Amino acid sequence: MTHDVREVDPFDLPDWLGTSDVTWTALTTVRGASRIEGRLSGAGEELDCDLLAADLAYPEPLLQGALRRQAHQSWTHGQVLLVEYDGRLTLAVPGTAYSADGVMETVARLAKAVGVRPGRFVVCLRL
Repeated sequence: MTHDVREVDPFDLPDWLGTSDVTWTALTTVRGASRIEGRLSGAGEELDCDLLAADLAYPEPLLQGALRRQAHQSWTHGQVLLVEYDGRLTLAVPGTAYSADGVMETVARLAKAVGVRPGRFVVCLRL
């Protein structure tokens, strides 16, 4: 199965992500998941925002070649790769599965990408 994936510029994200308190809520379980559906909310607005472990290759690769390398490069430099994955904003990071700490770090890097302190973001996990 081929996924529709394209890179997203943080400057193209809605302004409210950088001007109000934001909550990222997991809509699916976090424990050991390689893709977590989630939603950002704040200032009366919502935006679908998933997390993706870019290195999962079986039963099919979640992220291909160049974008997978970009996910690793971004992470190495303290950033996170933002992509649109099947029509949803998605934060792609190295690895094959998520943990609670991994989710927290990923969302903190999203805060950095939109130019705010990570303390402006709240994370709500689903067990």
